This record gives sequence, C-alpha cells and structure tokens, in this order.
Amino acid sequence: MATTLTWLGHAAFRIDTPGGKRIYVDPFLTGNPKCPENELEPERVDVIFLTHGHDDHVGDTVALAQKFSCPVYAQVELRGWLSTQGLSENMAEAYNKGGTIEWEGIKATLTDGNHSSSGFGENGFFYLGESCGIVLELEDGFKLYFAGDTNVFGDMALIARIYEPHVAVLPIGDHFTMGPREAAVALELLGVRRCVPSHYGTFPILTGTPERLRELAPGVEILAPEPGGAVEL
Repeated sequence: MATTLTWLGHAAFRIDTPGGKRIYVDPFLTGNPKCPENELEPERVDVIFLTHGHDDHVGDTVALAQKFSCPVYAQVELRGWLSTQGLSENMAEAYNKGGTIEWEGIKATLTDGNHSSSGFGENGFFYLGESCGIVLELEDGFKLYFAGDTNVFGDMALIARIYEPHVAVLPIGDHFTMGPREAAVALELLGVRRCVPSHYGTFPILTGTPERLRELAPGVEILAPEPGGAVEL
C-alpha cells in the first residue's frame, strides 16, 4: 500500500500510511476557508501530530481527539495545555525537540523550527512552548518532514543529515512564514527532490505560490494538489 498525502487547505494534512493508519497533522478544518466541505467531519482519525500552538494549526484537535479517542502528540508545553482543554493528561504524548516517539510502528521526531507558538484568551496571548518541525517515519521507512511554520535556517542541513527525509512539506505563503525564495534555499539544504507546499492561498495576505517555487527550485518536483486533493508518495 502506497503512502497517500491529502492536503486539507492551509497547513492541514491527512496521511494514509502503508500500514493502514490515518494520521492528521495540524487539523485546522473548521474555519479554514480552503478546507473542502466533505473534509470538515473526518470519518476516522487514528492519531494527531501538532507542530505548534497557533489556532490555525491546533484547529479541531480537541474535538477530533475526543470523538475518536485518539492520541495527540505535541511539544510538551502545548500538550500540557491541551490536557487542560479536555484531553488526557498522558504525558507520554508530550515530547520535545530531538525526541522521538513511536506509535503503532510509526516514529515521530520533533525538530527545530523558527516561529512562535501561543494561544489567545481573555488576558491576551499566552505561551505554548516553541514551534517545531516533525519528521514522520512510516511503517515502511518512508520519511516525511513537516517544517511547520518557519523561515529557512541553516540547521535544516542537520535535519537532512540526521533524518534523510524523502519529501518535505514546506510553508511558502510569506508574511507569517517563509515565502518561495526562502523555501527554495530550504530545499537545497534539505536535499530532497520532492516538496509539497503548504500555508499558502488561504488568505489574501499569503502571496507565495507553487509556481514561483517551481521557478526558484527547478530541480525539485513540486507536488501541489488542490485542497482535498491527494498525492501518492
């Protein structure tokens, strides 16, 4: 069974793994103007992974975890906060940068990311740890790197050296994250030959496009499905 990656708009993804698992990464569905209507109510969620605590990434995590009784893996401060929002206090689901967890034959490692991570409540913004990337190693050894929200940084070369991802999922929208120019350099540092762009096209302020990334990274296959579309990896 091949690995299928479905883009749900913005930075939300579903992965159907070779072992038949269904993974959601940053499941911002409700309120996501690019999420197709038929994807708003998932039929199954086996596990959720989060990159950081902003609303457009945490999204529907609590509701989905409660509905499907699935684990939620997130950086320790974020996972601790989620335990006050209705999730379990299972701190085995809390890990940190450089740490690897294993679930049902799937390995996840948190990497560095250059961004912020916060929530917003009655008293304004509050701290939710640090933004991270995630390297997912699936049952067959295939590895996907989700950069999360970030700019380009030189230590992406270490991510390439240590984890050797096969595909990189990179933000390209600009303004809040890197745009195509930095994403092209990130691809050089990562050494991957396939990239799935994310965090673009959701709102007018996000101006980066896959077409521009293709111009700047001619040696990389840019896989850019429409929201709700899937690519086989």
